[in-house]
Amino acid sequence: DKATDPSIPEENWECIQRFCDQVNADIEGPSLAPRLLAHKIQSPQEMEALHALTVLETCVNNCGERFHNEMAKFRFLNELIKVLSPKYYGTWSSEKVKSRVTEVIFSWTVWFPQEVKIRDAYQMLKKQGIVKEDPKLPEDKILPPPSPRPQNSIFDTDEEKSKLLARLLKSNHSEDLQAANHLIKSMIKEEQEKSAKVSRRVNTISEVSENVKRMDELLENYKRQELSKYDQETLQTLFQRCEKLRPLLFRLASETVDDDEALGK
Repeated sequence: DKATDPSIPEENWECIQRFCDQVNADIEGPSLAPRLLAHKIQSPQEMEALHALTVLETCVNNCGERFHNEMAKFRFLNELIKVLSPKYYGTWSSEKVKSRVTEVIFSWTVWFPQEVKIRDAYQMLKKQGIVKEDPKLPEDKILPPPSPRPQNSIFDTDEEKSKLLARLLKSNHSEDLQAANHLIKSMIKEEQEKSAKVSRRVNTISEVSENVKRMDELLENYKRQELSKYDQETLQTLFQRCEKLRPLLFRLASETVDDDEALGK
């Protein structure tokens, strides 16, 4: 109640953090918290609803995968939709609250693209004309870390950046939240570039491996009998393709020369 107290115009970050700590400490916290917050978000008191939305977004950032799973269920998403729908609370919910709810759902479609139910819920709102256009997310909006993360993620291996990010996210200053957003975006970009390199390496090695295997088969046949013209042309094509891939293989090897695990793959 203190974290969403409508009599206080500013967010009570100490109480919000305590709420998040309680969610993480209680085994039932991630399943109970969304229900409690949904009730507050549907409050006829604008300030209480806005505070509850801030608590919700903070929980998304601090309460882990179990909380993410709960907020991505239709059961919870429907409670948010009720605030927007004229069939439920949309007729008397304030425009400011409805705008924030729309912004929250849209931001989740951006940062949790793997959650199909969130995307479907948002597309339904657009199809019904409840949401006319995608909102523009403010610069100081706290972005959730990508989840789940692969092993050896930049979020785990770059200890210095991870510590800086944790410090910025705990801050109450808007400029620190903006810095956290920019840092998250740069780390995500670095993560994507890393994944793209791994994918390119795996695909290239796989292609070369298949080509060499096929060449071995043709050469083995050549030992036993004369190759047909078609097989000769196939052998020549495979050889030329492997020759073209040779520089790329050397470059990929040089990119991962300090990464034993990557080379092993």
